[in-house]
Amino acid sequence: MAARRTVLPFRLGDPGPDAAQLQTILAAAASAPDHRCLLPWRFITVPADRREALAEVFAQALLERDPMAAPHDVAKAREKGFRSPFLVLLVVDAEKGDAEIGLAERLVSAGCAAQNVLLMATAMGYGSALTAGQSVRSAVLHRFFGLRTSEQAVCFVSIGTALSHGTAHLRPTVADYVSVLGAEDTR
Repeated sequence: MAARRTVLPFRLGDPGPDAAQLQTILAAAASAPDHRCLLPWRFITVPADRREALAEVFAQALLERDPMAAPHDVAKAREKGFRSPFLVLLVVDAEKGDAEIGLAERLVSAGCAAQNVLLMATAMGYGSALTAGQSVRSAVLHRFFGLRTSEQAVCFVSIGTALSHGTAHLRPTVADYVSVLGAEDTR
């Protein structure tokens, strides 16, 4: 687990996981905590033959936010559709199943599923990343993926061979994020 680190999608290349490896990687998501077994999240894979269409969605999402976006920014948005050999969208349903299970708990479950996917990809020798950005909230992306009104796109998961690594970031220490109830907290 300590070996896992984010490798941004533009640093991921071929080879990506084969079909059997992808089954193993995605099966790891099923181990995520899921109160009352709602399965409030799902993954939508983006095959190679849909990358061009997704690239146009990223460009349209940018133009929705900024109709005056510069052509080089629109081109940069399009590039996102082609990064990394494997790409999947994580989606959470705020209403599926038991209404007593709130959105926060559903998102935590989805986050655990995503982390399990990232950890399995790392264990298999692949680089990976979660990316979101403003496009995941765009109407054009929601239409493209056929999301229901109760669903929200959370992030993309990219997996491939790490071609390079960015600067390593220091991880926080346990004392940075753990406190004791009743003890004076200086944060």
